[in-house]
Amino acid sequence: MIELRKQSLSEMFAIYFDKRMVKILLLGAISGFPWVLIGSSLSLWLKEDGLSRSTIGWAGLIFGVYAFNYLWAPIVDRVQIPFLTKKIGHRRGWIVLMQLIILFSLVVWSIISPTENLALVITVGLIIAIASATQDITVDALRIEQIGENEGKSMAAGAAMAVVGWWSGYKLGGVLSLFSAEILQNSGFENYWQLTFLILGILVILMNIGLMFIKETDNYERYNKQKENDQLILDKFKNENIFTKFLAWISGTISGPITSFFKKNGFSIALGILGFVFLFKVGEAFLGRMSIIFYKEIGFSKTDIAIYSKTLGWITTVIFTLLGGLFVIRSGVLKAMFLAGIIMASTNLLFSFLAWSDKSELLFAIAVIFDDIAAAFATVAFVAFISLLVDRSYTATQYALLASIGTAGRTTLASSSGALVDWLNGDWGVFFILTALMVIPSLIILWVMKNKLKLSEK
Repeated sequence: MIELRKQSLSEMFAIYFDKRMVKILLLGAISGFPWVLIGSSLSLWLKEDGLSRSTIGWAGLIFGVYAFNYLWAPIVDRVQIPFLTKKIGHRRGWIVLMQLIILFSLVVWSIISPTENLALVITVGLIIAIASATQDITVDALRIEQIGENEGKSMAAGAAMAVVGWWSGYKLGGVLSLFSAEILQNSGFENYWQLTFLILGILVILMNIGLMFIKETDNYERYNKQKENDQLILDKFKNENIFTKFLAWISGTISGPITSFFKKNGFSIALGILGFVFLFKVGEAFLGRMSIIFYKEIGFSKTDIAIYSKTLGWITTVIFTLLGGLFVIRSGVLKAMFLAGIIMASTNLLFSFLAWSDKSELLFAIAVIFDDIAAAFATVAFVAFISLLVDRSYTATQYALLASIGTAGRTTLASSSGALVDWLNGDWGVFFILTALMVIPSLIILWVMKNKLKLSEK
């Protein structure tokens, strides 16, 4: 049973003024921004070039790489980047390398057309997704390592700030993207999206400048524990040579994080955690993948979407993420997860009302606001939940594993969202009802294992 000391509101709010939270905020923004590129920006670019809903939906499969980044997370945890690691640190070296790849990809997008080079557009989008997914591995590790291992409440606050940062990068990046595209389009530029991508590249450069102000923690303990694990494996070989040392390193790199996770939680609970993580945000992903297409089809402009979904949505997200973090601190992660699931399902139903009503800016604003509230609350609870589960010896790998499995549910399954709308003959109301029901299986799993989870929330 988890015992939590109740804190006053002033005590809880004080956690957000820790200077470490500012660093976590920036890391979140760096992580969230690429989703704008391969999400709403790419979707609208393809839509306005005349491609079908199904094509746009299936293009979202590029998000699937987030579901598999745990496969190379051990490499990110242990392999150093030549020159960059020595100059700016292990974690920051990896982030900067991935940012350079994203910047180059934006330049490529700026000189091609989807109608003429659809395969190349999707390929570049895939490269951005791979770089972003790889970047997330080390961003999350660097975030978690800013907080002490036994600072459960600070971890919850850090999760909230990470989510605020992520949504800030995503929402404000989306505002910049949509407004830039609209202004350039109205100014008569034929290749307005291509020019927009160059503008977004400037934001990538600014984020890397900010990254240099985030210091890395001492990694000697982590390195030593990893080497100890390698040595235990090496001792099982009869001969110690270059080949067996390499095998021990590979084995320790791959098996160490997984073995540690199952030992800590037990086999059945570990499987339950993985199942819950996979299913929890599937419904939200189905809605999110098609939301911007839905807005366009019922008559809202890019400016309307930018104001209500991005700008207003960002403000709402920031406020309720911070409040959600306080709820997690005060009530615990598990209560927050159950409440988040219920809120997500309820808010998805608002979009059914919007679909079945005449075009209404008021109802549009209400639906978007409540959806952002649900997403903010659910995300901060989810991030805190999996952050508390990781072993600091394998921070990047274990967090990536859990986050990837969560992403697998949101990306691989949600890639069929466009096809589902088409199968329903464009009945958006029924579509959103189905998304509301998708959270139920995950809540059942969480209820079954709630008393057996090992979480440190002091």
